Amino acid sequence: MKILVTGGCGYKGHVLVPKLLARGEEVIAFDIQWFGNYLEPHSNLTVIKVDVREIDSIPLAGVDCIIHLSSIANDPCGDLNPQLTWEVSALATMQLADKAKRLGIKRFIYASSGSVYGVKEELQVTEDLELKPISEYNKTKMVAERVLLSYQDDMVVQIIRPATVCGYAPRQRLDVSVNILTNHAVNKNKITVFGGDQLRPNLHVKDYCDAVELFLEAPSEKIRDEIFNIGYQNMAISDIAQLVKKVVEEEFPEKGDIGIVTTPSDDNRSYHINSDKIKRALGFSPKHSIEEAIHDLCDAFKGGKLPNSFEDDTYFNLKQLKKKQAK
Repeated sequence: MKILVTGGCGYKGHVLVPKLLARGEEVIAFDIQWFGNYLEPHSNLTVIKVDVREIDSIPLAGVDCIIHLSSIANDPCGDLNPQLTWEVSALATMQLADKAKRLGIKRFIYASSGSVYGVKEELQVTEDLELKPISEYNKTKMVAERVLLSYQDDMVVQIIRPATVCGYAPRQRLDVSVNILTNHAVNKNKITVFGGDQLRPNLHVKDYCDAVELFLEAPSEKIRDEIFNIGYQNMAISDIAQLVKKVVEEEFPEKGDIGIVTTPSDDNRSYHINSDKIKRALGFSPKHSIEEAIHDLCDAFKGGKLPNSFEDDTYFNLKQLKKKQAK
């Protein structure tokens, strides 16, 4: 199979692309590379450094499936430059889908986000609930979903709404909850929790990639016109902090007690998702826990894979976009 992965040099792409290559697939990793490229060379891998908005530069000839990961990721980045966010995350998605359908590409897998639901009071946030996005990032994801579903005819469009991804990847992010807290515990010997009662859904990056792989093979009749949440553990930030403390103290006994400081927060967004549907329909269950993600990050710190974890802006999407003055 020939697969185009937009955003192939991103956090998730750096785990997904090697997984696809290991399956024997031919992969085109298409990415602007604001955060670098750490993919190992491979005979079946082509890496193209171009902005996804340059639609005519995207090589679609002979492509069997598109995995569309490209977007301006997370709320602060989306709000930094709304025009850029809408151009990259919504307009470019529409143009890519239009071109793909015209060329007869059979499958289009789109990475939306579990944050499109907004803040919900329901204890079980399922795929049939109303979407109430509250940021530019969420809004563009919702609009892109609706646009893509309008192209679902001969082309099978698959939309996934993942939880917040965590764990180690060669292109690391240290600006998502589990990874933030682990970085602070390992390198500052202290965890600062803002608020703490907010619930967050979490998903190991390996489980994310396992789910995407599953959609490559799923019968079209099982996934056509369907949207799937993909999450694992819904945990309060304060509980994640306690888990990070436990694991880091085990991994680095020489550090002694890791302190936790709790401060008030104006950001009381609390959301969680139910992922029963993907288990019922496709038999998918995550295998990797938050605790495993923390252990993986600890191993990476021990192995010197994450140097300058507070100074290097490439670990932090917002800092890097500001530095690049992306537009």
